[in-house]
Amino acid sequence: MERLKGKNAIITGSSTGIGRAIAIRFAAEGANVVINYNRSAEEAEETRALAKAARKSPGRELIVHADVADEQQVQSLFAQTLKDFGTLDILINNAGIQKECPSHEIAAADFDRILGVNLRGPFLCSREAIRHFLSRNSPGVIVNNSSVHEIIPKPQYLPYSVSKGGLENLTRTLALEYADRKIRVNSVGPGAIITPINRAWIDDPRAKAVVESHIPMSRAGEAEEIAAVFAFLASDEASYITGQTLYACGGLTLFPEFRGTWAS
Repeated sequence: MERLKGKNAIITGSSTGIGRAIAIRFAAEGANVVINYNRSAEEAEETRALAKAARKSPGRELIVHADVADEQQVQSLFAQTLKDFGTLDILINNAGIQKECPSHEIAAADFDRILGVNLRGPFLCSREAIRHFLSRNSPGVIVNNSSVHEIIPKPQYLPYSVSKGGLENLTRTLALEYADRKIRVNSVGPGAIITPINRAWIDDPRAKAVVESHIPMSRAGEAEEIAAVFAFLASDEASYITGQTLYACGGLTLFPEFRGTWAS
């Protein structure tokens, strides 16, 4: 079933990781996809090839370079999308970065850069998408890639945690503000997912075992599992859902330290 057939979607940060998996899944679902990247054109081309191979029916893939923290580059991303595709139906705010550092040692520039990509970027992209949706008086969908760290503190990753907490409120505020104009805004909250950004523990069996020991389902998730959630929320099957974060985390948000009875 091609639930997104004929839809046009921008997927930020889709040259690798969860973004790549979303682009591939959306292509398989029949969408025309804009593969946005900031660092590696080669990885973006790999994503395009994989998306094309996943298609069941004809569709298009467009690669656009843009740093989502930069307002002019975001506007250029949307302008190029509309020039090539004509319209936009779906925005996936996926681009994100993080950096480990004790909170008292964080450089202001690092704090600003992480919030720039993880929170300013979704704001800028959402603003442009909503302007377009309103200009043609038609439905639109925005799905943000958030994290379990919307609600779970992450020591030594303060800017990342702050950005995801802000993304929750951005999601809820935009959803409420534009619900009566047929614009839906939701988020996905992944837990520990096997992607290149997590290579440090994925490639170390001991570290991976420690990570998975905290997950009630006892395993890390796959990027394809997260992409499936995005496909659902972007589709008409989720037509009555807005302002929500759907956690896909193997149970991390269930307070796993309480699996055993250690307090009344």
